[in-house]
Amino acid sequence: MQQVWAPGRVNLIGEHIDYLGFPVLPMALRQRVVVTFEARRDGLIRAISEPYGAREFEWRDGLQPVAAGDWENYLRAAAVAVSGKWGAGRGIDATVTSDLPAAAGLSSSSALIVAFTLALLRANGWSAGFDELMEILPEGEHFVGTRGGGMDHAAVLASRAGFASLVSFGPVAVRHVPIPGDWAFLVADSDVRAEKSGAARERYNAVRSSPGAAAHTAGETARVRDAVAAMEACDAAAFGRLMLESHASLRDGLGVSHPELDRIVECATAAGAFGARLTGAGFGGSVVTLCRRKHAGAVRRALGRWSVFEAEPGNGALTI
Repeated sequence: MQQVWAPGRVNLIGEHIDYLGFPVLPMALRQRVVVTFEARRDGLIRAISEPYGAREFEWRDGLQPVAAGDWENYLRAAAVAVSGKWGAGRGIDATVTSDLPAAAGLSSSSALIVAFTLALLRANGWSAGFDELMEILPEGEHFVGTRGGGMDHAAVLASRAGFASLVSFGPVAVRHVPIPGDWAFLVADSDVRAEKSGAARERYNAVRSSPGAAAHTAGETARVRDAVAAMEACDAAAFGRLMLESHASLRDGLGVSHPELDRIVECATAAGAFGARLTGAGFGGSVVTLCRRKHAGAVRRALGRWSVFEAEPGNGALTI
C-alpha cells in the first residue's frame, strides 16, 4: 500500500479575486486529506470514504460528471486532470480519510482532488512538478462545475510550515511570508454548509458578475498588498483592520456572507481579536480570526458556541 496526502488551507485575505488573476494570501493547515491506495492492473478506479461510501468507475477518456454534489465528481475530476496531460492509465483501489470539515471554506474539495491526482500519478509511475500540476488542477476542478481560480491548489501544493503563501498568477508563483511567532489565527466553523459542488454552485459562479464585484476586486487587491506589508512589519493591528475591511466588502459589496458568519466576526472582535473575516467562498463555512497568541484562549472561549481550532501553518503536499 502507498499513501499520499494534501492539506486544507485557510485564506487569510484575498477573497474572490484569484480567478481574476490577482494575488491572494492563504496558508496551508495541518489538517489534511489522506489517500491510501494500491495500483490495479486495469483501469478501474475504486475508492471508499467512511462518511460518503464507496464509488467506482472505469478510467477512460471523455469522463462526464455524475449527480451534482456527489463526492465521486472529485475523484473523476482528478482522473480527468491527469488523463488530459498523460492519458488514462491504471486505476487504483483507495481509501480516503480526512480530518478537514467538508464545505467549511477550508478547501477540503481541492485537497481531495490534489491528493487523488497525486495517487493516480504515483500508481502509474508518472511524476509532475508544481508548474505541471498547476496547469491541470484548476481545470480539473472546473469539471465539478465551480469556476474558481488556482489559489487553493497552489496553497495545498506549495505552502511551507510557519509561513503564509503569497500566491500570484500569470505565471503562478508562491512567495513564502513568515508569520510572526506571537500571532495566532483561529478558525471558527459556523456549521452552515455551502457545498460549492451542490446547492451553492450557481451563487458562487455568479459572484464575479455581481454589481459590487469591481469595487470589491480593487479594494481586496490593495488589501492583500497591505496585509503582506503588515505581516512583514509584525503589525497585527493593521493586519486585523484589513481583515475587517475585507469581511465588510464581502458582506456588503458581494453579498456572500451569512448572519452566522457576521456573528462570529462580532464576537471575536468584542473579545479582543485584532480582526476576523469569512474565509473561502462564503454563503456559510468558516471565519478566520487574528489575535495575540497569549490572548487566544480568551478569544476561543468567547467563540465557545462554535467549533474552533488554532490554524497552524503547515506544509503543502509538495513541500519537503
